[in-house]
Amino acid sequence: MRQPKVLILHATGTNRDVETAAAVELAGGAPTIVHVNALRESPARLHAYQMFILPGGFSYGDALGAGRLWASDLRWLFQDEMARFVEAGKPVLGVCNGFQALVKSGWLPGPPDAEPKATLTRNASNQFECRWVWLEPNPKSHCVFTKELTERITCPVAHGEGRFVPRDDAALETLRANRQIALTYVAGDEGPADYPANPNGSVADIAGICNERGNVMGLMPHPEDHVFPEQHPRYARGEGGELGLALYVQGVKYAAQL
Repeated sequence: MRQPKVLILHATGTNRDVETAAAVELAGGAPTIVHVNALRESPARLHAYQMFILPGGFSYGDALGAGRLWASDLRWLFQDEMARFVEAGKPVLGVCNGFQALVKSGWLPGPPDAEPKATLTRNASNQFECRWVWLEPNPKSHCVFTKELTERITCPVAHGEGRFVPRDDAALETLRANRQIALTYVAGDEGPADYPANPNGSVADIAGICNERGNVMGLMPHPEDHVFPEQHPRYARGEGGELGLALYVQGVKYAAQL
């Protein structure tokens, strides 16, 4: 299997690019962190890569709302190249702020030229949430990042605007019917995901979704923060497993086939 090249986009305020690069490298990929201005000067360089990641942070200080200015880059500056990249079947991953940018730009749930079907808005708790959560992969989803995953993932969230809200009941049913719900929040005992298991109040406990094709995915939690066993908050007490690394392994494996 060849080592796929992975572009990790950096903008002023993003702060999870180094951790994301470490996760990609552990998963078998070859990461490169590229500033948004460099991609703006030459958008076609995106096609030299087999995978594209928008990491977490506070792009442009979230001056106009979480991910909105970064979404503008995707929607207007890189729209044509993004369309070619996605149409080629290459995987795109947005984490936290990156997920917000993909939703605000219309790439998720997609397609980008359609009327928005969902948004990410202020947490139901009306406060910044920073805590560890459990995520359940949806075995029915065709998302390339969760395909074949059977074990839960444990990783932290850190956001103030992560509540996923579909436009209406019909939009939610479309997500279900199209198998676009990739990850849901679950309680530690696998029971109902009441607060704080669902840290932001997302509708239907949705933590991550993909596009209809399954190669574009976004999620609010930070899987890059649990790629080593020692990062588990109760590692010293003998607990562990459920690494977030699994998402990157699946994505890199898929990208390596392209």
